[in-house]
Parts: sequence; structure tokens; C-alpha cells
Amino acid sequence: MNFFKTKQRTPIDLVRQLRDAIPKLESGPPGSETRRKANDDVSKNLQHIKAILYGDGDPSPELVAQLAQETYNTDLLLHLVLNIHRFEFESRKDVVQIFNSMLRRQIGSRWPTVEYLSTKPDIIFGALKGYENEEVALNTGMILREMLRHEPLAKLLLYSDQFYMFPHYIENTTFGISCDAYTNLKETLTRHKTMVAEYLEKNYDRFFSSFTTLIMSSNYVTKRQSLKLLGEILLDRANFNVMTRYISSEANLKMMMNLLRDKSKNIQFEAFHVFKVFVANPKKPPQIENILRRNKEKLLAFLKGFHNDKEDEQFTDEKQFLIVQIQQL
Repeated sequence: MNFFKTKQRTPIDLVRQLRDAIPKLESGPPGSETRRKANDDVSKNLQHIKAILYGDGDPSPELVAQLAQETYNTDLLLHLVLNIHRFEFESRKDVVQIFNSMLRRQIGSRWPTVEYLSTKPDIIFGALKGYENEEVALNTGMILREMLRHEPLAKLLLYSDQFYMFPHYIENTTFGISCDAYTNLKETLTRHKTMVAEYLEKNYDRFFSSFTTLIMSSNYVTKRQSLKLLGEILLDRANFNVMTRYISSEANLKMMMNLLRDKSKNIQFEAFHVFKVFVANPKKPPQIENILRRNKEKLLAFLKGFHNDKEDEQFTDEKQFLIVQIQQL
């Protein structure tokens, strides 16, 4: 008989031990025994929690339910996001997998972790703020992306002031972080179409004032991606009212006409897909029609020589359609 057999730790034990270990990561000087032990405890408990959530392909619903409930009771998810920069490399990856598993957990038509996170916006904002730390930005970016798949969480972010940090993270970070931030901005603006359309109508001026800074960026990748995203937003049926308002603005039309002459052919091409919406509008406001009519000859000459080397049937048809529309002004 083994008198020294260790007692199997329950999900509640694991969560509490992990919560207790996190503050100790800052105890004592760097490299001290206390910190080393705290790192080991964090690492082991994260691995045990991950093992319960994923099982051997067949996790125990009862253990998962106990674990989930205890993470909610102890606000563990908030502590993981806020302290992920203190964890070791492998532990950071474990945190991402734990978040992803819990966010995907569904009971009937309910998503328990989504319901919990809906009451804890600081967790979403904490994941977004991860873009300020190069070491963990891609980890927190993955957590944020998983959250944004769920409309209630995307709505919390979209309707917050923190949403307007995206241009900063896209413009003022390394290439990898900038691309990740752009991906999550796009996810926020294109996945939950009805909710986003309603937001854009209510917050039109603030949104487009901010978004225009990305379109006018001096960074080629940012400018091109933002123009492409603008085209997607305007051409989505859900955003019809937003599109109608956007293409009634003289400033927006002039901006697109200038971008048609950008030195980059790819920028020109993306600008064309927005410019065509102004021209194709059957109910052009007088101010838009006046600008197009004043520039009629220049536009016709420009379009006739525009990207003639492009072997794209749809583009060729659209260009020809615009030429006819402008000729008829």
C-alpha cells in the first residue's frame, strides 16, 4: 500500500493554486527562488487546466463545468490577460488555448463564457491593450480574435472608446503587430453585419474621421488595407444607409480622385473600387454630379488608360460602365 500517494487535485484546487501563484511572480528580486517556484506553479497549473479542457479528445463535461465556474468565481480570466506578459513563453500559449476552449464551450444555445465576459469588459480591453507589449501582442491578439467571433463581445468593444485605439496600434507598432491589429479591426467591422451597420449609422462622423487617418496613412500596407476594407464596408448591403451618406460627401469624392493617381498601382486599384460607387449612384447629389461634370474630360481620358494591362474581366466591365456613366453627365 502506498501511504504517500498524492491526492488528485480538483479543478477548484487548480484554479485557486494558479490564482495564488500569479501575484508571487513579482515577489522578491528577479531570479529569486520565490519567483522561480511561482513560475513553475503557474506553468504546471496551466497545463493541468488545459488537460481538463481538452482531455484526450474527450473531456469530462462535469470537470469542465467545475473548472469554468471556478474561473468565473475567481476572475481568473482577467488575471491571466493582465499578467500574461509575466508568464514564460509556453505558458502564454497555454493561456491562449484555455481562452479559446472556454469561449467555444456551448451548453444548448448558451455560451457560458461569453455570458460571463459580457459582464467583464476589462478582459476584452485588457486583450486589446496587449498590442502595447511586443512580447505578448500576438498572444492577446489571438484571444481578442476568438472573443470577436461572438456578437455581444464585439459590440462591447465597438461601442467603447478603446475601439478608437485600433488606428494607433495599426500605425505605431511593428509590422507583425500592425497586421494582427488590422485583422481584428476588420473582424470587428465585418463579422456581425446588422449590429455594425447600426453602430456606423449612429457614430458616422466619429468613425469615419478616425478611419480616414488610416486611408491617408503614409504607410503603404496600412493605406492599401484600409482602402480595401472601406470598399467592403460600403458595398455590403447591410451598410446601405452608411454608403449613401459616404458617397454624398464632396470631400470623400475628392479624396478618392486623388488616390486614383497614387504612385502605387495597387492603391489606385483599391481607390477605383470606392470611386466607382460615387459614379454608379443613380441618385447623385448635385454637389457630386458637379464635381464629376467639371472633371468629365480629364476623368474620361484617365479611365481610358487606367490599368489597361489588367486581365480581369469584371474590372474591365466596371471601368467601361463608369466611362459610359461619365460620358452621359
